[in-house]
Amino acid sequence: MNDCLVLLPGWGVAPAVLQPLVDSVRLRMPELEVRLVALPIDSGSEPEHWLDTLEAQIPHNTWLGGWSLGGMLATALAARRGSSCLGLFTFAANPRFVAHPDWPQAMPEETFSAFYQGCIQDSAATLKRFSLLCAQGCPGGRAISRQLAAYYQQQTADEYLSGLEVLAKLDNRSCLADIKAPQLHVLAAQDALVPAGAAQRIAGLTSKAEVHLMESAGHAALIEQPEVLAGFLTAFLRRTHP
Repeated sequence: MNDCLVLLPGWGVAPAVLQPLVDSVRLRMPELEVRLVALPIDSGSEPEHWLDTLEAQIPHNTWLGGWSLGGMLATALAARRGSSCLGLFTFAANPRFVAHPDWPQAMPEETFSAFYQGCIQDSAATLKRFSLLCAQGCPGGRAISRQLAAYYQQQTADEYLSGLEVLAKLDNRSCLADIKAPQLHVLAAQDALVPAGAAQRIAGLTSKAEVHLMESAGHAALIEQPEVLAGFLTAFLRRTHP
């Protein structure tokens, strides 16, 4: 297999947060090229502008993937690219991050609004809260939140807010059904940001996707259990593109 997998990080963090996963994947599939791409934080607050920037940065005919917001953007880009996307992988990525009456398996709108307002008032405190929420459900707990803090990307308050706005505006429910390429979506059973119930709903949106739920794992499981996630990913790649 001589293909390329491009991975995108989550909100507020640098691509290096994905390096433990990349290292685990490379141990299993040294023939696979894996690239990390940063989120386009200087592209405003409209998802289409972020996707335009990623479209220009990421070669066609690659596998696309990402964690959380990165996974949501990878999903939207995969739908946009059609046959020039080889496949899609996401971890802890909800098709819709903020809850809606017809998609309650997401963060309640009032919780997201409070998080957004907190970022306006004190982005540093909000990032700390974000780290704690990501680590919730991970056996490592606070140690994982401290590790995640080391990956914070230096951004202005406006850039953090723009990322949150993109997170709130993205709705990939129709995208999942449109994507013809193989899909793997892995969620965490103890995730404090993406409810585990989203896994069943994702499976109901498309018959073309594999959906797995990692037990005893939270939103930041890619830091704590990269080898488990790499196992899901590499097995999927070999099944769908031997």
